[in-house]
Amino acid sequence: MKHRVQLREQVRRFVETLAPESRRKLRLALRGLEQERGDCLPLRERLAGYHRLRVGGYRIVFRYLPGRVVECVFAEERSLIYHLFEREFMAHLRHEKK
Repeated sequence: MKHRVQLREQVRRFVETLAPESRRKLRLALRGLEQERGDCLPLRERLAGYHRLRVGGYRIVFRYLPGRVVECVFAEERSLIYHLFEREFMAHLRHEKK
């Protein structure tokens, strides 16, 4: 059964900034998430509940939502993604508590 893949604005913008070949690979990988295909692993510790999709030197952080929805929340180069995503994620949590 297929999942519906939703992309947050940051993911859309990131994909659009890439060179054509990298952009094509990321788009194919995102389509693969509809069928739960791809090099995916669950994240741990403070990022538990999220997963990562590896596409060459890029990573996409996503989570499963009710109703067979995959929400892609952050995309970046491998060397930067976890630090940047965790910082954004923690800032979002602080904002929600207010």
